[in-house]
Amino acid sequence: MSFKFLASTLALALASPAAADVLIDNVEGLTIGEDGKVKRFTALVIDDDGTIAQVLTAGDEAPQTDYREDGEGAVMIPGLIDAHAHVMGIGIGALTLDLSDTNSLEEALDKIRAFAAENEARPWILGRGWNQEKWGLGRFPTAAELDRAVADRPVYLQRVDGHAGWANTLAMEVAGIDARSKSPAGGRIERVAGSQVPSGVFVDAAEELMTRAIPAPRPNERDLALAEAQKVLHRNGITAAADMGTTIEDWQAYRRAGDKGALTLRIMAYAAGPDQMELIAGARPSPWLYDDKLRMNGIKIYLDGALGSRGAWLKQDYADDPGNTGLPLTGPAKLRNILVRAAQGNFQPAIHAIGTAANEDALNAVAEIAESFPGDRRWRIEHAQIVDPADLPKFAQNGVIASMQPVHQTSDRKMAEARLGPDRLDGAYAWNSILELGGRLAFGSDAPVESPDPFAGLAAAITRTDADGEPFGGWRPEERVNREQALAGFTSEAAFAGFAEGRFGRLLPGERADFVLIDRDPMLASPAELRETRVLETWVGGRKVYEAD
Repeated sequence: MSFKFLASTLALALASPAAADVLIDNVEGLTIGEDGKVKRFTALVIDDDGTIAQVLTAGDEAPQTDYREDGEGAVMIPGLIDAHAHVMGIGIGALTLDLSDTNSLEEALDKIRAFAAENEARPWILGRGWNQEKWGLGRFPTAAELDRAVADRPVYLQRVDGHAGWANTLAMEVAGIDARSKSPAGGRIERVAGSQVPSGVFVDAAEELMTRAIPAPRPNERDLALAEAQKVLHRNGITAAADMGTTIEDWQAYRRAGDKGALTLRIMAYAAGPDQMELIAGARPSPWLYDDKLRMNGIKIYLDGALGSRGAWLKQDYADDPGNTGLPLTGPAKLRNILVRAAQGNFQPAIHAIGTAANEDALNAVAEIAESFPGDRRWRIEHAQIVDPADLPKFAQNGVIASMQPVHQTSDRKMAEARLGPDRLDGAYAWNSILELGGRLAFGSDAPVESPDPFAGLAAAITRTDADGEPFGGWRPEERVNREQALAGFTSEAAFAGFAEGRFGRLLPGERADFVLIDRDPMLASPAELRETRVLETWVGGRKVYEAD
């Protein structure tokens, strides 16, 4: 089925006009202008190289072109950009077990059992998406419980945030893990109460103890995963993504797709560590490849874990786990060494920091390194979820982009309250505060941790409420952003965050003709209507890459 998809994707792209003087009219167009305000238009003219030649407004005379596409009154917006995603993870997730829709442990076990029965030839059962908080379990699940679903094959399932994994007994045996196994620095093996016996859950760096035993995907499997990821993203109106944690194997899959003309997603890549950065790009970031579809921008650095697994690094103990301040994954000296190494090669650092201590250390490190490496560096902090209010001004002071995911706030708010307590939330998901203090935001989804649906992200950004409209009036509503700021976060600001401004992100002359046709105006739709937005068509570089049924 995946091979059929890859062929159909190519056919769809090649069947569209080669963007030779194409007029696309009869649209209600909107884009973010150079001043950050929404600009309205009625038609686009696309050159033969897939760039925008003209933007027409009401009353403008349309030029003669080789081709014309009737937009049939649809709303046209810039192609949406996910500023923080895991492209290969999206694709692999589409090909493995997804537990993100399960609401209890028993429901998850039933789904695991059914998946194993349907996939008897798979030597390992792999997947992700479980969430003990959503299940109301009040603790991590165990290997013994997973054995009830599958005991005759190794099973390893990542938590929804990707910062913990759940193994059955056979998987731990295959990996050689027992009561003598030690937790690595920056990681934690969960134990059966009152003993040293591993319970089956591995947090942050401890996951490597399990994952190194799992057979790596073969090149053809990665190619299928990329095809699936592009299908998922284009269906959601996404034309570009910042890929966080790119490996050489991922990069080669992107290159294979580019060489075959099958790369339809624009990928701004951030390498999975210094060694991968140099292995892929050498001494400097790569050039833009395949007509601005692929570039190695920089490096992804993990400073801490996640709130859900209590791995986020906090200045104070967790309110619901006294004595635990989380797991710092990269020490201060090592962080600064990596930042210097990246800055010397003009690589852009993207620092994962969720807890207050992690964000403080990231911001302070940038301030120190920036003195020696001035210029337009565009330092990034990924997630910036829980920041000490005293540290918020440092984003603007140091030119740090806050790369944040609006849907994390709606998914995590109850957990954040439990983890921190009500008195430590002033800097939580502080989108508006960062803007008010002069900082910049780029928005994404962290897919496959969350759904890649950008319209859910837009709705969350402007309301601070979830799909059910809860809580009434919004959670800490002073941190909402307006509609223009939200749309910019998923378009022009996301492009800026990846050094792609002027190439794509806006519908302006000279930029790539990446756009989406949708069935409603995001500036006028109610939040509930915005979440129901239907993507009709997705275009990349003047070629149609997705069309709804």
